[in-house]
Amino acid sequence: MRRIYDPESLLEAEMLIGMLASEGIPVHLVGRDLMGAMGDLPMHGLLGLAVADEQADSARQLIAAYNSAQPLAGDEPENIPGTLIC
Repeated sequence: MRRIYDPESLLEAEMLIGMLASEGIPVHLVGRDLMGAMGDLPMHGLLGLAVADEQADSARQLIAAYNSAQPLAGDEPENIPGTLIC
């Protein structure tokens, strides 16, 4: 297994796990059990997404595409351009 990405939060991690799973890439979330120790441990770097070595490149490409996605025109509020409302 290879660690491929450090999510900002547990929410981001779960969204990426779901996205990768939908593409047939099983993911292991490293550090989930350490979340209860926040305050005693540094917050950055606790969580990590790990996949099988042979799927690491595909998973990185999917995550990069996810992170670079832009809202579609018309899906953003007029008073806050560039913001997607889900």
